[in-house]
Amino acid sequence: MRRFALALVVAVLSCFTAHAEQAWPQRPVTIVVPFQAGGSADLLARILQQRMQADFGAPFVVENRSGAGGSVGTAYVAKAPNDGYTLLLGTLSGNVLNEFVYDKLPYDPEHDFQPVSLLVHLPNLLVINQKLPAKTVPELIAYLKANDGKLNYGSSGIGTSSQLSVVMFALATGTHMTHVPFRSTTDELTAMMSGNVDLAIDSMTTLWPQAQAGAVRALAVTTARRLASAPDLPTIGETLKGFAVEGWQGLFAPAGTPRPIVEKLAAEVKHVFVEPDVVAALTKVGGEPAPMTPDEFAAFIAAERPKWQQVVKAAGIHIDAN
Repeated sequence: MRRFALALVVAVLSCFTAHAEQAWPQRPVTIVVPFQAGGSADLLARILQQRMQADFGAPFVVENRSGAGGSVGTAYVAKAPNDGYTLLLGTLSGNVLNEFVYDKLPYDPEHDFQPVSLLVHLPNLLVINQKLPAKTVPELIAYLKANDGKLNYGSSGIGTSSQLSVVMFALATGTHMTHVPFRSTTDELTAMMSGNVDLAIDSMTTLWPQAQAGAVRALAVTTARRLASAPDLPTIGETLKGFAVEGWQGLFAPAGTPRPIVEKLAAEVKHVFVEPDVVAALTKVGGEPAPMTPDEFAAFIAAERPKWQQVVKAAGIHIDAN
């Protein structure tokens, strides 16, 4: 009798859980962006928010929690309930790089998250302050060598892909610059436009519109090939053979989020990121939509880790969190 009662309770709970998963979402869903508003991650989160809210018929909210190269917001989601109501707009920095940059993280990038889908591949753009005389990558390299150690470069945080991209550039050219970290790409861009930052290699999604407007000078993209959206911009690799770096952003849920909810989210991402207006908006700023299944995204991240671990080690970047 006791065994029958226990089986009955388990069956009832299973049915309740299945119903809750099927009915999701029944209340507001929060998409956490681990950077300030205005950057590429924020842009993607708001695209998702608008489309998901319309398609699911429930409120979706974007919440910006910036700090520590994306670690603050990422840790917040890692500790959130795994019920599908708190999601992360994850980045290369927060979900891969920080594991090798910080000696201690308040979350485990490999085990605290359920990958949902890759969203986009994002090329970086090499931009300089308009006051600098260089008009091409070779001219910039010559100027950096003639003024070695006198210039600075901005990034969206210590250990982020924007810093590591410049570190790779400096190593390849044998030049030295002073690092000036900011809390976001937007802050970095503002400092450059006001004359306080000389150079940056950061998300094209944020920098390209300002370069087109003449606020900063774009010299090259970091992809292996030129972009259809900016065919006149050379690649850094055309000057420095083999140089190529590309960022990405994706959607994550806390580990243990029910698979039906994860699959529902992944299917929605695939639906949103093939919409012609979304594709056109992202392509215009160099983004390449790349939705994946949860398993494909997990395999993609697993392949990214050893590659970037080598870059961080070569750069000698290490942050003591204590």
